[in-house]
Amino acid sequence: MVPLSFAGQEFLADPQGALFWPAECALLVADLHLEKASWFARLGQFLPPYDSMATLTALAELVDRVMPTRLYCLGDSFHDKFGCDRLPPAARELLTGLTARLDWVWIIGNHDPGFADHCGGRIVEEAYVRGLVLRHEADPCDPRPELSGHYHPKLRLTLRGKNVARRCYVASDSKLILPAFGSLTGGLDAHHPEIVRKLGAGSTALVPVADRLLRFPLPA
Repeated sequence: MVPLSFAGQEFLADPQGALFWPAECALLVADLHLEKASWFARLGQFLPPYDSMATLTALAELVDRVMPTRLYCLGDSFHDKFGCDRLPPAARELLTGLTARLDWVWIIGNHDPGFADHCGGRIVEEAYVRGLVLRHEADPCDPRPELSGHYHPKLRLTLRGKNVARRCYVASDSKLILPAFGSLTGGLDAHHPEIVRKLGAGSTALVPVADRLLRFPLPA
């Protein structure tokens, strides 16, 4: 994890897409999209049914490493509001173990409106912590500093003739969009006009690597 400063707060950014907030002893992740594969399977499009277990295993390993006391999921934690009910037994056991261990906060996203808590934790529309709004989708009309997800940003570059894509954070002075943490989520190019529109001029793509945070200015 590498240092990331935003809105007067200090975070540690992980290349997988999680933020650790030492002042709150909190971990923040966005867009887990648990049970996405089983949702597609119901429509006749069969994908390997291991996405939830892969995502939750990675999250559990990160929790063991940074030892937070609270975890915020910034929306679209399940691919639909019934995703919790479809979790395989091993994935459910892993998730409920985490929600029992932590002060776990589900923030509602556009994929999981009406989500009922059958997996532990508590559900909120958004949260307000130390002057920062935690919500699912960036609101360009709200001047308050905010942390959000929704867009699954990725930075795509051509290096030495090869196309490279990496999960990235996208930041402006008042907004920070987290990448998707889920294993089956894809991503929207950080240069996409919708992301730039939400953040305004002067936004930057941030890519954590082993020992530093790489910064790539995005055109207005």
